[in-house]
Amino acid sequence: MEQEWIAYLRRVIPPSDFVPVGIGDDAAVVDLGEHTRGVLAVDIVSDGVDFYLSEIDPALAGRKALAVNLSDLAAMAARPLAALVAVGLPRPRARELAEQLYAGMLPLAEKFGLSLVGGDTHVWDGPLFMAVTVLGVPGPGGIWRRTGARPGDAIVVTGCFGGSILGKHLSFEPRVREALYMAEHFAIHAAIDVSDGLLLDLHRVAEASGVGAEVNLDRVPIDPAAHALSATSGGKKSPLEHALSDGEDFELILALPPDEANRLLNDPNLDLPLTIIGRFTEEPGLVGRKGAESIPLTPAGYIHR
Repeated sequence: MEQEWIAYLRRVIPPSDFVPVGIGDDAAVVDLGEHTRGVLAVDIVSDGVDFYLSEIDPALAGRKALAVNLSDLAAMAARPLAALVAVGLPRPRARELAEQLYAGMLPLAEKFGLSLVGGDTHVWDGPLFMAVTVLGVPGPGGIWRRTGARPGDAIVVTGCFGGSILGKHLSFEPRVREALYMAEHFAIHAAIDVSDGLLLDLHRVAEASGVGAEVNLDRVPIDPAAHALSATSGGKKSPLEHALSDGEDFELILALPPDEANRLLNDPNLDLPLTIIGRFTEEPGLVGRKGAESIPLTPAGYIHR
């Protein structure tokens, strides 16, 4: 439903001279006048969809609500400034729950220099939901988008993938600082954060850029949690399958020239796992490489219905 809805909105909402980047990227970019631009993103998280409040510390729910938006700013190489928090609180223990949620958000906001400047509170008989809107500004290296990948560009990913449901989806570190550094010092052509699945989000970059993607399946960095999840499910999905499609890793996919990719991987100032997992191609679609074998890949991941 989500992608069809986005396509519909792009058709019916007229373009605006003060919105250089509108619907369809990780965040929107708006012209605020006097050579100033703002980067805006919003995400909703809710009990029963993004976590089960009965099973976790509520502070982790608050942390995730802010962290997923910071990851969107990282995908645009934007510096966080401020956030608005709208929260729907279940009627029992509403005030206590609200304090616990903010206890999870405040340390993360302080860490990334972001101010919580307001929002709205709603008390009702339904489950918890939170909608956080973040405002950032372009970093010194300029804004990243999904649309700039070129044939021959290397596909570089941060971190490891798969098994996030075992805990990473609540505790991940948004790659904001690393993105700002990389944007300033390297020629990154395109980027996205992996919220819905490595293959699905890679497909989105390739489609937006009008290219294809070839993935070396032996080089995909697999999180230990993916191995654990595969083992507990009796091997219904392999660790690699989990890495390719689980989603909520909130790592970055980057497109950049091969020489820049090699320079990036050898930068001593980046304390960050980085892996070249393939390349963008002229031929559309996703292809996996395993030795000499070529395997058509489906852009699998979490689809919002």
